[in-house]
Amino acid sequence: MTAVEAVQGRPARKRSAGETMHFIDGAFTAGSGRKTFANRSPLDNSLVSTVHEASADDVDAAVRAARAALAGPWDKMALADRSALLHAVADEITRRFDDFLEAEIADTGKPRSLASHIDIPRGAANFKIFADVVKNVPSEFFEMATPDGKGSINYALRVPRGVVGVICPWNLPLLLMTWKVGPALACGNAVVVKPSEETPSTATLLGEVMNAVGMPKGVYNVVHGFGPDSAGEFLTRHPGVNAITFTGETRTGEAIMEAAAKGVRPVSFELGGKNPAIVFADCDMDVAIEATMRSVFANCGQVCLGTERVYVERPIFDAFVARLKAGAEGLKRGDPYDKATNMGPLISHGHRDKVLSYYKKAKTEGANLVTGGGVPRMEGAQESGAWIEPTIWTGLPETSPIVREEIFGPCCHVAPFDTEEEAIRLANDTPYGLACSIYTQNLARGHRVSARIECGIVWVNCWFLRDLRTPFGGSKHSGIGREGGVHSLEFYTELRNVCIKL
Repeated sequence: MTAVEAVQGRPARKRSAGETMHFIDGAFTAGSGRKTFANRSPLDNSLVSTVHEASADDVDAAVRAARAALAGPWDKMALADRSALLHAVADEITRRFDDFLEAEIADTGKPRSLASHIDIPRGAANFKIFADVVKNVPSEFFEMATPDGKGSINYALRVPRGVVGVICPWNLPLLLMTWKVGPALACGNAVVVKPSEETPSTATLLGEVMNAVGMPKGVYNVVHGFGPDSAGEFLTRHPGVNAITFTGETRTGEAIMEAAAKGVRPVSFELGGKNPAIVFADCDMDVAIEATMRSVFANCGQVCLGTERVYVERPIFDAFVARLKAGAEGLKRGDPYDKATNMGPLISHGHRDKVLSYYKKAKTEGANLVTGGGVPRMEGAQESGAWIEPTIWTGLPETSPIVREEIFGPCCHVAPFDTEEEAIRLANDTPYGLACSIYTQNLARGHRVSARIECGIVWVNCWFLRDLRTPFGGSKHSGIGREGGVHSLEFYTELRNVCIKL
């Protein structure tokens, strides 16, 4: 199956042949400006679809549709009915699992083993989790004395923000989009989604799901395009958008925050990271290697929570590097539908150029190249794909761009440390603060070090183990706000106090 067949070969897709359209007010529609761009597979550079680029008028139509939905049946729908509808969305995603899987693989090139176990199941779960959370979170209630002795009561209502602009990344397209859309809809908002131009397919396919389960028109809308002077900028600057949530690069987050300042609109950002792992000599080496292999190389290193800096206590440094090297060299690239394939390509040739520029910079700076450092030789059509070698370096100073800047590829720098204090200092020496992993069998040390790491989430003896009820987000340059569980409700709703004199 080619990348084109994976997306276009399913008769259930309700689109013009080879086209990815906007989804506005319950209908698939071409862009008013008739501008399009190519969505190409990173596996072999074949054409997946021609995507319609939204004009300012298209974005305005989507926002107006969302605002109309808020004044219609969606606003009047009982919480129990809204929750049931979101469960139906999750069930329909599961029913069409193969359609979503093929669309995700065609856009990203990631192995089926990854997408089928993480991307699609979590994409469905995000609707069910938040549909249930919103039903079970209490609000405040206070009794208050009054001078006449009759008293009064105060209670808080959670009310939706209104229209939420959802701007999504390309690395986990369905998962990270529904991570925002699920709670936004559960709280009674309407959304306008702008997926990455690299991965437009699953957000569009979700429109079919919304229609199939009877979602009111305008509640869920999708517009395609780029950032500046395109759909992203048109959406973030639209005065009809009440809140904006974004996952992506820190620089883009800064631009969105500037746009959101007009109208004093709230934002929720998960931004860049340069995440560390700390491996103590008393760790379970098998656990540390297995988790670090995933945190460095999963999804070809294109995970915001991934590890690019690994600090290993000196007594086990050489052994750890040797085992990580062996693991990296054992990764298998190729057909994403092959069960043995566990590494896909980067998202695009443009992104590969960026990652390769760091590979070149590491060489120029005199890094010790443990393994990788280039482009692998692929066969057949895959020669044209955005493939890259998993790469490990040692020997660079902490001031190196390799250690300081987010690369977002399948690579890491490994450095030794001698004391716990040194490890904490090294881990915190970054403008970012998204995630950290710690490996130790000393329970007291695990608690002690976790409390001192400046980031949003710390894993001890694991990686990417997520309870969706817990707070999630970044510190410092890695983001603003927290989502997950009740914390999502705090962003997607406002509290309205009602005071009643008895």
